[in-house]
Amino acid sequence: MSDMISADLVDLDLSADTKEAAARALAERMVARGRVTDLEGFLADVAAREAQMPTGLDGGIGIPHCRSAHVTEPTLAFGRSAAGIDFGAADGPADLVFLIAAPAGADDAHLTILSSLARKLMDPEFTDALRAADTARRAAALIRGDEPPAGKEARSASAPGAPEDTAVAPAAASAGATAGSTAETAAASAAGAGTSTGTGASTEAGAPAAPGASTGTGAPAEPGTGEEPGARGAPGAPVPEAAGAVPAPGPGEPRPFRIVAVTSCPTGIAHTYMAAESLESAGREAGVELVVETQGSAGFTRLDPAVIAAADGVILAHDVPVRDKDRFAGKPTVDVGVKAGINRPAELIAEVREKAARGEVSAPAHAPAGTPVERAGDATEGYGTKLRTWLMSGVSYMVPFVAAGGLLIALGFAIGGWQVDKAPSVMDHFVWTQTDSWGALLFQIGGVAFKFLVPVLAGYIAYGMADRPGLVPGFVGGAIALDAGAGFLGGLAAGLIAGGVVLAIQRVRIPAVLRGIMPVVVIPLVSSAITGFLMLVVIGKPIASAQKGLTDWLSGLTGTNAVLLGALLGLMMCFDLGGPVNKVAYAFATAGIAVTDPSDSAMQIMAAVMAAGMVPPLAMALATTVRGRLFTPAERENGKAAWVLGASFISEGAIPFAAADPLRVIPSAMAGGALTGALSMAFGATLRAPHGGVFVVPLIGSPLLYLVAIAAGVCVTTALVVLLKGMRGQAPESGTTGPAANPAGTREDTEQPVAA
Repeated sequence: MSDMISADLVDLDLSADTKEAAARALAERMVARGRVTDLEGFLADVAAREAQMPTGLDGGIGIPHCRSAHVTEPTLAFGRSAAGIDFGAADGPADLVFLIAAPAGADDAHLTILSSLARKLMDPEFTDALRAADTARRAAALIRGDEPPAGKEARSASAPGAPEDTAVAPAAASAGATAGSTAETAAASAAGAGTSTGTGASTEAGAPAAPGASTGTGAPAEPGTGEEPGARGAPGAPVPEAAGAVPAPGPGEPRPFRIVAVTSCPTGIAHTYMAAESLESAGREAGVELVVETQGSAGFTRLDPAVIAAADGVILAHDVPVRDKDRFAGKPTVDVGVKAGINRPAELIAEVREKAARGEVSAPAHAPAGTPVERAGDATEGYGTKLRTWLMSGVSYMVPFVAAGGLLIALGFAIGGWQVDKAPSVMDHFVWTQTDSWGALLFQIGGVAFKFLVPVLAGYIAYGMADRPGLVPGFVGGAIALDAGAGFLGGLAAGLIAGGVVLAIQRVRIPAVLRGIMPVVVIPLVSSAITGFLMLVVIGKPIASAQKGLTDWLSGLTGTNAVLLGALLGLMMCFDLGGPVNKVAYAFATAGIAVTDPSDSAMQIMAAVMAAGMVPPLAMALATTVRGRLFTPAERENGKAAWVLGASFISEGAIPFAAADPLRVIPSAMAGGALTGALSMAFGATLRAPHGGVFVVPLIGSPLLYLVAIAAGVCVTTALVVLLKGMRGQAPESGTTGPAANPAGTREDTEQPVAA
C-alpha cells in the first residue's frame, strides 16, 4: 500500500462540515498528486456511489469510495475531523474519513490491497492508533502497515519466541488477529498469495503463517490471480487437505456450529470486506466456524461445495445480487444488507442459530427466494418500479445488438449503395474485388444481428424476473413474436409472460424426487410450451396488429405532429443525460430501425434522438470556450473532452457540469435538445445507424440541415447556460463549489449527480 498513501494525502485537521466538503478536500489532495485528473467528474462519481448507500460506519468511520475513469491509479486519502462529519452512520458523525479512489479498470491486486484496509478498519486498536497519531507521516505509516498500532506492538515485543518480523505483522503472532491487517498481507495478496489466515497458525514449523496462507475452511484463490480469498477459516483450525474442506473436530470434542456467509456491495471495494471481517470476528467470539465468500471487485473464489453442504446455516450480507445463490437453498438463511454484516454481526449469528433450531430453511433450489430484481432492490419497492427494472434489463442487453447490427447495415448501404438489400446471399455470390460484395456482406451480417433483437429483449426481461430459468421461454417467446410480426411490442409481452410463467411454476410444490430435473427439464419444457401457446394462438396476432398500427401512425406523422414528437424526444434525451428517461427515448428510436427495411419515419426518429443527445456536451464545451471565467478550472478541462464526447453522441459528457450545477445546466440542455429534435424532424433528416455522432454523417439523409439542427440546439443551450451562470457571477478559481467556498449559497450543489 506504500504507493497508495503518503503524508501529503493525510489531513489531520479536516475542517469540512459536510461529507461533500470532506470528499472535496481530500480529493483536491489527490488532484495535487496527479492521482485524479478531473476533480468535478471524480466527485460526481463519489456522490453517485454515496447515493446508492451511505458510507458511514459505526465507530466514527466514513469511507466514501468509488471507481472512476478520472482516477489514474488506486489512491487513498485520510482525514481526521475534530467536530465529526455525518456520513449516515446510525451511531453519529465520523471523525475518521477515508477517501478511496480506484480506477475504472483497476487490477485485482490493487483492489485486494484496498480490501485489506477495509478489514483493518474493523480493528479497534488500528482506529484508536489513528485517532492518537500526532503527525501526518505517522498516520500514513499506520495505514500502510509500516508501523503497527501501539497495543499490538507491545504484545508482539512481549510474546516469547516471537519471530523478528512480528512487530510488522502482528496478525502472524496474535491469535484472532485478522489477515489483511498488515502491509505484508496486502503485498502478498497483490502478488497472488491468494489465501488468508484468521488465526496466526504456522504453515511451516517455526515459521509464522505467510500472509494469505489458509488455516481454516476457506477456499484459496488460484495462484497468481491476486484475488482476495473467497473464504476464510475458523480460528485455530489446521490446514485442510483440500481447499475449503471443513476440519473435523478432535476426539471427544463436540462439533461446533458451522456458518457460511457471502458479503457483497455495489462497488466491491470496502463494505464487502469490512462485513467479512466483522462476521469472522463475531464468529470467533461466538465459538462457531464461520467461512466467508467475499464477492468483491477483486474477484471471488466460490466456497467449496463440501463446506456449504456441511454448514448449519447461511448469512447473506449483500446490496447486490448474490452470485449463484441457489447453492445455499434448503438451509437456515439470514438475508440482510451488507451494513448489517458490519454493524450487528453477533445478532446475525444468533438469528441464524435460532432459525436452525426451529428447522426454518430457505426455499429449495427449484424455487429460489426472490428474483434478481428483488434481491438487488428494496423489499418495499412496488411492482411499478420492478416492472421498469425488468424492462430496462431487456433493453440494456438488446442495445449492443442494435448498435452492432445498425452500424453494419448502415455501412453496407454506404459501401454497396441503396440497392444492397436486394443483393443475393454472399454465401452464393461474393467477389473479393467488388465493393458491392463487401457492402452486401456487411448488410447481411447486420441483418443477422438484428434478428436477435426481439428474442434477446424478451429473454432478458424474463431473466430479470425469474433468473436463469426465464431465459429459455423468454428467447422462445421472443422468436415467435418476431416470426408473427409482433416486433418490439411482442418481445415485451413475451418476456413478461415467460418470466411470469416461470415464477408460477417455481411456486408449485413438487415431490423431492423430481426437484433435480426441474431446472433442466421441467421448467424449460412447461414454460416454453405455455409461452409459445399464448404467443402463437392468443396474443400474437393482436399485438402484431397493434405494432402495424403504431408503425402506420408514425409513418403518417407530418408537419406539426412530427415536430412535437421530435421536441418531446429531445427533452427526454437531455433530461438525465444517459439515465432511465434518456434510455427510454433511445430504446424507442432503436426499436423503430431494428428491422432490415425501416420506414422513413422510424429513421427520422432515430436521427432526432441522436441529434438531441449530442447537444448537451457540445454546448458545455462551447460555453467553457466562450465564457471560461464562469467555470472552474476543472470544468474548463472537462469542456475540452466534451467536444469529442458530444461529437461521438455520448450525452454523459455533460454529466460533470449537470452534477455541479443542475438547476442551470439541465433546463438549458433540455431547451436546446427540444429545439434540435423538432428541427431534425421538420427537416426530414433520416438515420439508419443507431450511434456514431458526426462520424456517421455521410449515412444521414439531409446531412447539412441535420448539422444545422444540432448547431441551433447547441447555440440555444450555450446561451442559456452563459446567461444563467452570468447572473451568478464568476466561478471561484479554486474549483470548489461546496458551502465552504460559497457561503452565500448562490450556487446550487447536489448530493447526487444526474444518472449516467
